[in-house]
Amino acid sequence: MGVGAAKSGGSGGRGRRRGGRSAAMSEINITPMVDVMLVLLIIFMVAAPMLTVGVDVNLPKTAAAALPTEQEEPLTVSIMADGRLAIQTTEVADGELITKLQAIAAERTSKTIFLRADGSVPYDRVAQVMGALSAGGFDEVGFVHDSNGPAFGAGQENGG
Repeated sequence: MGVGAAKSGGSGGRGRRRGGRSAAMSEINITPMVDVMLVLLIIFMVAAPMLTVGVDVNLPKTAAAALPTEQEEPLTVSIMADGRLAIQTTEVADGELITKLQAIAAERTSKTIFLRADGSVPYDRVAQVMGALSAGGFDEVGFVHDSNGPAFGAGQENGG
């Protein structure tokens, strides 16, 4: 008997609240997701420069656009400031360059190769290496450079 009176009576603690039960929250709180994404962005921004491996070369700065990327890992030949050569990170003697390139070209589908040359390397040395790249079976040579360098005719005040 007492149970029935408690349900229908208006003097209980539940009966005084307006609207009865509180409605379920239908909004998604994205603040934690944004925090996680920002942390991941910072981690990738810090880690990305560490992923580039290679030989230390002081690249010249130009305003040229980057080449589109390919499916295979890009093959690079580097000319260091003292004229030494390296394929990827392995140093190679001048006489062995063409034979090693021919062996590599036989196993690759792409005939594109990237040439990294120190800014202080003479042009004739770069031209010799380009000839060796062509003789080694690589027809498409891309020059690696640092972006945001000087551009011809863009913002030059001294007529040069």
